[in-house]
Amino acid sequence: MKPVVLSVDYLPNFLTEQLYSSFDFHHELHKNDPAALEKFAPQARALVANGETILTGEMLARFPKAEIITVFGVGYDGIDINAASERGIEVTHTPNVLTDDVADLAMALILTVSRRIIPADQHVRTRAWSNGAFPFSRKVSGSKIGIIGLGRIGRTIAKRAEAFDMQIAYTDRNVIPGVKYDFYPDAVQLAKEVDYLVVAAYGGPSTLGLVNTKVLNALGPNGYLINIARGSVVNEADLVAALQEKRIAGAGLDVFANEPNVPAELLALDNVVLTPHMASGTVQTRTAMADLAHANLVAHFAGKPLPSPIPKAN
Repeated sequence: MKPVVLSVDYLPNFLTEQLYSSFDFHHELHKNDPAALEKFAPQARALVANGETILTGEMLARFPKAEIITVFGVGYDGIDINAASERGIEVTHTPNVLTDDVADLAMALILTVSRRIIPADQHVRTRAWSNGAFPFSRKVSGSKIGIIGLGRIGRTIAKRAEAFDMQIAYTDRNVIPGVKYDFYPDAVQLAKEVDYLVVAAYGGPSTLGLVNTKVLNALGPNGYLINIARGSVVNEADLVAALQEKRIAGAGLDVFANEPNVPAELLALDNVVLTPHMASGTVQTRTAMADLAHANLVAHFAGKPLPSPIPKAN
């Protein structure tokens, strides 16, 4: 008999199709059919989540036979890893395959907010151009970029920034051996030195509200905040206030504290570019993520090494 596999959140069709083919799969039972969830939860040997899923220890207790959680996404901060470990549940995610897309969007946000692409588009569409030229915008090439979190995605953003002749600096838990970029011990000191502060850190308790009023004040009235990581890393109320009071120049945001609920104050600002958590949202990358998530389950039930388990805690 095929192993029982349950989704615990939204998944794209090109992943669910693979799961239906390979397993006794039941999709989004927690939302659509509580009775079915009650029926299949005791049998489930695997759970499939996405990068925004919350799975507490109490929730995991509903799945006594669960052996593995596969996350369709690189982030897994919503999963109670300690509870999973205590229950002997393995956890996998889908890193690497989405790195390029996320780095691409980070640069797109930098360019869009700096060159004021969205207001410029409206200037043309509304025929305001007939009444006068569009105001000057901000040059990106040759400017200073600071990256919070120089992991896979942070390094790939830096590689793209090099092509724009940007001066690159970073902060992380420690100096990273072999990295040529300037290191600063914390986000405040980094923010003081750069024009663009890019958040590329993991979410979770250790980075909760890391970018706050102190960091934003250090970034200053000519600085821009770019967040393609997690909404939780930025204190959203502090950011809104800094933007409204023009203590920073603008922001490019793909993630928010309470998705999909974006504060009305952000929606009202024309110096902010907002995208709907779509950094990895290309057909090519989401297909590769689906293939990797599926491969993790296949390997687990075949007794083979997992292609992409989450990193072991230090």
